[in-house]
Amino acid sequence: MVRGKGRMGSAGEGIGLVFLTLALCIAIMSEQCQGRSAYEEPANCLRLECAPYQVIHSQKDYEIRSYRTATWISTSPINSNSYRDAVGHGFNILAAYIQGNNDQAASINMTAPVLVDMFSSTASSRNKTFTVHLYLPQKYQNNPPLSRQVHPVKLPKHRHAAVKRFGGFMNDTNIPGQVLALKKSLEGTPWESSIARTQSRGRVPCSVAGYNSPYEYENRANEVMFWFD
Repeated sequence: MVRGKGRMGSAGEGIGLVFLTLALCIAIMSEQCQGRSAYEEPANCLRLECAPYQVIHSQKDYEIRSYRTATWISTSPINSNSYRDAVGHGFNILAAYIQGNNDQAASINMTAPVLVDMFSSTASSRNKTFTVHLYLPQKYQNNPPLSRQVHPVKLPKHRHAAVKRFGGFMNDTNIPGQVLALKKSLEGTPWESSIARTQSRGRVPCSVAGYNSPYEYENRANEVMFWFD
């Protein structure tokens, strides 16, 4: 009798351990998928002021972010068939602005990322339209210095973004592949339908974000982004 009771006790303890283990696993998985980033903070955000966001969902290949509206400085749209040429031209304008080419003659600290909105042109043209943005430091959020070459804008226009990160140098060859990879990762998810609904209501850019200068060769962080509401 005593021996049988001992076996029942061991079995009960074993079942309890299984349920406890399952509960812990579910809790850990939930924490990984909600509120925790799939990516480490870009190295440059340890020394530069970076545009803030909150991760609301993450997977191995992408994460979903929520952004607060903030003031950025923007170039006018640039028509080009080359990402490299358009962004090089746009960033030179922004660099002049933060180095003092503004109505306050203010020297503004560099921030990250450099955000580029990309719009496809008509089917008969190979050109795209690029708009280059730079996040303004908190010091200037409510009173941005003005310039004839750039203008302040409130971004993002859409509250959420699906984001995929990759390394190396962004160019006209690897960006389309990263965009396609993000699109495939989102197939069958609720985010895919949310992005489609947002795009159906108007012209929405695919954006890329870069966190490094052209002279940094290690720990490069780039992102492709689909915006949605």
